[in-house]
Amino acid sequence: MSDHRRSHRAQPAAPRPLRLAVQGLVLVGVVASTSAFTLLHKSVDVQVDGANLKVEGFARTVGDLLAAGDIAVGEHDLVVPALGQPVSSRSQVVVRHAVQIQVEIDGTRQTVWTTASSVGEAVDELGLRDTDVRLSASRSDAVGRDVLRVSTPKVVHVAVDGQTLDASTNGGTVRDALKDVGLVLNDGDQVSVPLDADAVDGLVVVVTRAASGGESSVESIPFEIQQVDDGTLPKGTTKVVTAGKAGQRTTTYQLQVVAGVVVGRTAVSSVVTKDPVAQVEHVGTAEVPVAPPVGNVDPGSAQAIAQSMMASHGWDDAQFACLVALWNRESGWNVSSENKSSGAYGIPQALPGSKMGSVAADWRTNPATQITWGLGYIDGRYGTPCSAYQHLQSSGWY
Repeated sequence: MSDHRRSHRAQPAAPRPLRLAVQGLVLVGVVASTSAFTLLHKSVDVQVDGANLKVEGFARTVGDLLAAGDIAVGEHDLVVPALGQPVSSRSQVVVRHAVQIQVEIDGTRQTVWTTASSVGEAVDELGLRDTDVRLSASRSDAVGRDVLRVSTPKVVHVAVDGQTLDASTNGGTVRDALKDVGLVLNDGDQVSVPLDADAVDGLVVVVTRAASGGESSVESIPFEIQQVDDGTLPKGTTKVVTAGKAGQRTTTYQLQVVAGVVVGRTAVSSVVTKDPVAQVEHVGTAEVPVAPPVGNVDPGSAQAIAQSMMASHGWDDAQFACLVALWNRESGWNVSSENKSSGAYGIPQALPGSKMGSVAADWRTNPATQITWGLGYIDGRYGTPCSAYQHLQSSGWY
């Protein structure tokens, strides 16, 4: 009988060049996967509410990195750079979580979101300089549940003793305003506005003096304003160093009384019992450095100029990161950037650009002039670059 079993023959081996090509393709795939793995894996410094962390993970953007580090952020939180920005191991990311606080400004209460950890920072985020306002809590106090009461600078016109004093005050009440200007009330003096009424800008207060026993009265002596040149301030800026206060003069009168009615009085003595304090104002005289030609000014050079100026405002590297993000979005740090629709100009996008002429006449081409004005604007309106960037994110402008 014939054997019907089939014999199994070994298949011939693939040619050697073909095997080498296949192995090479596999090796390339492994190397590519390893390279992609290495590029996506990051180790980044992240500052969360003032605490420094090292976050590691696979991330292309800031948002991916925070997700990898289980760091949650909300709508009102501050993130610099923004969540959609690319991230690298050399990046520095700042995160501040927002809370709601009750703020009463000049008697008007409101609820606001803030990323501040202290009262001083909260005031900065509101665009108020804590050196110019009166607060119900210390600047260093932590932000809490108590209502933060803020009284802003204002001018109260006080008509007294035949003259009008323009009282610069940050007091919350009329009583505070009179005290700030150095005005002392005598027994029986009449005030046209209740002393506990809110002090508002432009308020007129009339003080009617009452004769003390019909023999003497206290009168106010206006203060002088002295201006001093200051080479540390940019030209065109003025800073009040010493607030003026009115002096006091006590005058004794001899009264002429007819049928119980005073028909005349004669001054018999007049003594200055409190000297007025002159208001000292420093006027800037410093010239802004001359810039190189416009074509030679690149964003990196402009950022270096800004970083060298940060210390004079008391701002750290985290604030510089916010400033970079702020002006990246506004102008890309381009000294000749111009918004054709609004007319905003330069690195800080001053509106109009001619405002920067208060620093120097070369405001169109000099990055130092533009940055000097821009930092002064941020300091005066928002207190810090991070506060300005927070406002830009929430409202679309700063």
